[in-house]
Amino acid sequence: MRILFMGTPEFALPSLSLLLEHSYTIPAVVTVADKPQGRGRKTAFSPVKQMALDRDLRVLQPGSLKDAGFRGQITALKPDLIVVVAFRILPPEVYSLASFGAFNLHASLLPKYRGAAPINWAIINGETETGVTTFFLRETVDTGSTLLQARVSIGPDETAGELHDKLAAVGAEIVLQTVRLIEAGRAPRHEQDEKNASKAPKIFKNDCRIDWSMPAPQIHNVVRGLSPAPTAWTTHNGRVLKLYRTRSIQNWKAKSANPPGFILSVERDELVVRAGEGEVSIVELQQEGKKRMSAADFLRGYDLHAGDLLQ
Repeated sequence: MRILFMGTPEFALPSLSLLLEHSYTIPAVVTVADKPQGRGRKTAFSPVKQMALDRDLRVLQPGSLKDAGFRGQITALKPDLIVVVAFRILPPEVYSLASFGAFNLHASLLPKYRGAAPINWAIINGETETGVTTFFLRETVDTGSTLLQARVSIGPDETAGELHDKLAAVGAEIVLQTVRLIEAGRAPRHEQDEKNASKAPKIFKNDCRIDWSMPAPQIHNVVRGLSPAPTAWTTHNGRVLKLYRTRSIQNWKAKSANPPGFILSVERDELVVRAGEGEVSIVELQQEGKKRMSAADFLRGYDLHAGDLLQ
C-alpha cells in the first residue's frame, strides 16, 4: 500500500516511523514550509521533514493546499491512502485524491475535545482519562466517522508534555492497526455522537495567565495542562514568571485570610501561594529570560518574600 503521510510536529514522528518499520511505501511526506526560529532566525525544518530527510523520503511543502500544482503532485504519486497526524486542515479536493481515502489521528476520544489543543484541555478540565482516535476526514473538522480508539489514563500530576509523549506512542500503534484494517477491507466506521461533542480550541498567551481566585486544584490543572507549552504564567512586580509544576495543598499549616495570589511562604524549597480556595505550592518555574528551575534554586537567586502578591 502506498501511503502519503502528512504531519508536522514531534507528535507525528512515532506514526511515521512505525509505518516505515512495517515496510509500507511512503512515496512522499507533506509538511509545513521551513521557518526561521530562535534569536539567530536560522531556518528550521519541521520534525517530520527532518525525519523524512533522514530516511531519504521525498518532502512536499505546499504554500497552499488548494494549489493545483500541489494536487497534481499528489495525483502523480498515486497514493492508496493519506494518513494525517498533526497537520493542517485539508480541503476535500486534497483528501479525496487517495483511492482508499484519508484518515487522521486525533489526540482525544472523539467526539470529545475536537480542535487544536485536545491534550491541554483534557488536563485543564481535570480529566482522568483521554485517548486517541483515528477517523476518516470530512469537510467539517474532527467530525468524520471514527475507526479505532485507545484509552489512556491521566495521572493527577501529569503534564501536557508527558501525556503528549504517551499519546504519540499509543497513537502510532492505532495508526498502524487502522492502516491494516483499511488494507484488508475491514475498517469499521462509527458515526460520532454529537451530543457528546466538546471543543478544544487553540490556546493563546492571554489564556495562560493564572487566575489566583480559582480553587487550588483547578490552578494545579491549568499549570500542568499548559506545561511545557504554551505555559501558564503570572507576574511579580511586573515581571513575568512562567509556572511548570505545582502541587495543590488542602490543609496547609498556616490558614490565611489574605487575598488570592498572596505569597504565604518562601522557606527553603517551598513557595506557597494563596488560591481562591486552598493553597498552591509552586514546584518549578522560570523568570522570563532566565532558565527553568526548581523552586529551591529560584528562591536562592530571586528577590521574593512572603507577603508579596502574584497577579
